[in-house]
Order: sequence, then structure tokens, then C-alpha cells
Amino acid sequence: MNGLGFEWQVALRFLREGRQQTLLIIVGVAAGVAVIAYISALITGLQGNTLAKTLGAQAHVSIDAPDDVVAPAMDLPASRGSVTDTQPRAQRLRSVANWQALVPLLEAHPAIAAVSPIVSGAGLAVRGEATQAIALMGVELDRYDRIVGLRSKVVAGVPRLGPGEAIIGSELAHDLGVRPGDRVSVQAGGVDEPMRVTAVVDLGVKDLNRRTVIVPLRTAQNMLGLPGGATSIDLALRDVWTAQALADELRRQLPYKVESWQESNVQLVTALNAQSISTMIIRVVVVVVVVLGIASVLVVSVVQKRREIGILRAMGATRGQVMRVFLLQGAVVGAFGAVLGLLLATGMIFLFTQFVRGSDGQPLFVIDLPWGLALQLGLLAVACGVLAAIMPARRAAAMDPAQAIRI
Repeated sequence: MNGLGFEWQVALRFLREGRQQTLLIIVGVAAGVAVIAYISALITGLQGNTLAKTLGAQAHVSIDAPDDVVAPAMDLPASRGSVTDTQPRAQRLRSVANWQALVPLLEAHPAIAAVSPIVSGAGLAVRGEATQAIALMGVELDRYDRIVGLRSKVVAGVPRLGPGEAIIGSELAHDLGVRPGDRVSVQAGGVDEPMRVTAVVDLGVKDLNRRTVIVPLRTAQNMLGLPGGATSIDLALRDVWTAQALADELRRQLPYKVESWQESNVQLVTALNAQSISTMIIRVVVVVVVVLGIASVLVVSVVQKRREIGILRAMGATRGQVMRVFLLQGAVVGAFGAVLGLLLATGMIFLFTQFVRGSDGQPLFVIDLPWGLALQLGLLAVACGVLAAIMPARRAAAMDPAQAIRI
């Protein structure tokens, strides 16, 4: 009776003899795996979609000139009191000092994928009798496209930024009644410049679409009175989750204001963390339920198979072989349950993408089941099956063969 083949034969025979119990526990494991797989895929897709929309119109890290500050209040002799009440200083447009030398240094950083200098300020867009307050942005199109993917957001026209050309948000285009090829008067810093609209873009945020006007970097520098300047430097990272660590690193090295997307979207980060924690709690609860379910069925199986276990022991089966029989049962149940559960989760994901759609008829967001996650869940199910079988296996191995046969 030596060898693993004997133990496999006995384990599979026990499972076949208790078909109903085996089927029920496999279905239970499959349900647990399906729930974990579907919830994990759903939350991952939701978070990815939320991040894509949030970061699709902003940099991962931004570097700005330091704020103008008021000198600390002067302490006076005790007999004359002290000056403690000061008002904050009004901020003005300021350029990031030596930004031209800073850009190549940032581009050489291994964590940074793209760097884009920007000049931004307030202005007005005028066409006929229509006037709209705008946020004027001066960029180098190729650099800025690598930050926010501007070309992929074009809904009309061809994005170009030559002298006298501009790209505007879709809501602003609607409010002004313009389309690509039309001219708009842009006023900023006391300068009035006629601009020809080359493209209309959808930045994913209605407020941004209503006020964004993008012009060449040099044009914005001249209009806002910052010749050769840049009010900020936007960075895109290879891994968005390293933004905070990079911001802290740059803050220690540079005398500028450095802000990560996590700092500018605190509520979003809190919501994402809450989702991740909730998903983890669901996983743990489901795993515990699956383990208890497998263990309970195998405990009943040990009671039902006491006579058979006694006969096996009397024929020479060792305690270790008896233990392995039940551990293999747990592994088999976990494996079959994992396969069935992953198939069920795939079907649930398919139904979600087919029937849950937005007002435009497209899926709300794309979700899928990565092979890596499927493999992890399969191994987890098998591990849970083995873990759940430990107690019943120990109980079976501890049986006295003479007493077990007499029962």
C-alpha cells in the first residue's frame, strides 16, 4: 500500500461514494471563488476607470513656484506689546525659476515618463456678444499630450498649436457657438489675441470643458506677461501610485511647491482605500466560509467512513497515508470548485459588460479577469481545501482500527 497512487484511489473513491456531499461542497467552493473573482475584477475595473477619468486631465505630480509669503510678525518689547495680526499676501503669476535647466533633469529620473512646462492664467474668450471666463493654458503640444493624452480626447477638428491657434473645451465651444476653423478673441493680461480654433476636446470633466483654452506656450507667455517663463511643470509617472513618494523626494530637493495627485484628490484616495479594505474583508469572510464548509463535510465523511478507515488501517495503511487521503480530498474539492467558480465569474463579468451600460450605450467601464488573479484564486481554493481537511485528516488518522471495525 505504498505510494501516492493508493491514496489518490481511496480519496477519489470516498468522494464518488458521497456524490451529493461532494457536489454540494464543490458548488459552495465555486460560489466563494466566483464571488471573490467577480468582486475583485469589479473593484479593480471601477478604480482603474475612476483613476483614468481623474488623472486624464491632470498631472501625476505638479511643480509650481513657491507662494509669496509675508515676513513673520516683528516682536516688540514687552512694554510696547507685539504685532501679531498679518494678512496673507495676494498671489501673482510667478515663473518656476530655472525651469529650462530643471526639465532635462526631471526627464532623466527613472520614475518619470513625461515632463511638460505650462503657463496658465485667467482670461476671457469673446465671440460676438458672447463672453466666457476661461483658464488659459500655454503648452508644447507634444509634451502635454504625453501628460494627459490630449489627442485622444479630440471630438472635432485636428489638434494643432501653431501661432494664432487654440484648442478649446467642448462646453466652451458650445457656449460660444464655435467649431474648428472659427475664430475666437482671447483676452488675458491686458492683451487681446484672435485665435483660430483647430480642435475641440472633451477632458472628461464638465467644468474643465467649459473653461479650458489651450494655446502655444510662447503665446501664453506673452499674453500673461511671463516671457520665457513657466508657472508650473507637470509630470507623468510610469506608476501613478509612486506619485506621493516622488513628490516627497522632489520637495526635499527643490525649493518649489510640489504636489502629487493624491494630495490634490484626498477624498478620492480615501474612497479608493475604503473600497480596497471592503474588498479585502469580503475575501476574508468568503474564505472562512469556504474553509468551514469543506471542513464540515469532511468531518461528516470521517464519521461515515469509520469502518472503511479501520479496514485500511488493519490492512497496513499508515497514519500518514490515511491523513493524505483526506488532504487529497480537500485539494480535489478545492481544485474542482476553483475551475467551476472561475467559469462562473467569467460569465458574470460577461453579463455585466453586456447589460450594464451608460447613457451612450457603451459599458460603464471595462472589467476583466486577469490570468494572474485567476491563478491566485485557484491556488487559494486548493490551499483552503487542504487547510480545511487538516482537522478531519488528523481525526481519521488517530482512529484505533480495532474499535473502528467493531462499530
